[in-house]
Amino acid sequence: MRHALVTAALAPLLLWQGRHVRRVTPRLPEAAGPRAGTTGHGPPLRLLVLGDSAAAGVGVARQSEALTGCLLAELAPHHTLHWRLLAHIGDDLAQTAQRLPALAAERFDVAVLSIGVNDVTGRTPPARWARAYADLLAQLRRDHGVRLSVLTPVPPMHLFPALPQPLRWTLGQGARRLNHALATLAQRTPGCALLAAPFPLDDPGLMAPDGFHPGARANLLWAQAAAAAIRRYHQASHDRTPATP
Repeated sequence: MRHALVTAALAPLLLWQGRHVRRVTPRLPEAAGPRAGTTGHGPPLRLLVLGDSAAAGVGVARQSEALTGCLLAELAPHHTLHWRLLAHIGDDLAQTAQRLPALAAERFDVAVLSIGVNDVTGRTPPARWARAYADLLAQLRRDHGVRLSVLTPVPPMHLFPALPQPLRWTLGQGARRLNHALATLAQRTPGCALLAAPFPLDDPGLMAPDGFHPGARANLLWAQAAAAAIRRYHQASHDRTPATP
């Protein structure tokens, strides 16, 4: 309630600040490089990276420095990876879901998701966002065979250097509200792993030059956290498998 009241009272200032940020913030491209392929050695693992500009590698020059490239480097020594990146600048949850038909009948074991910043800026209500997120996860399981969905929390937007106050505080509160809904969803949904905040954005060296996206070091920490979640899932699955007599 307090967040809604403050946002309403500050609406003219927040609108002006939002327009100003869009005008002065450098517009970085998505990282260059392939968005699908096969790499690595070992048991096969089919991997999908799905979501927004952070997942698409905005903030670094090459996909090898982005989340997907760093994740491949973490997992390739242990798996033959058949992987796909489906992520785009500006996509919110609804737009991400609308892109799933591009996958056709492709099957994946693991999906790593980065969704939420554009829902914060677009003021998607948390309850509606959580319902749509649950639908997306169900579609990934039903249509694409995903057994593990690794959920990335919405980053701490109150720490984004590109954002002035009070816009920074307001968006940070919005991110917290979505993350609360995401934590509840993850607890209720089988086959989900919610990452802890994967990098401390109060370290300016982890941010891209635009002050809004993760840089190469942050992507490495993010990928390491996601890879650890995937390894824990596979170890737990192995432990549950009965031994052959």
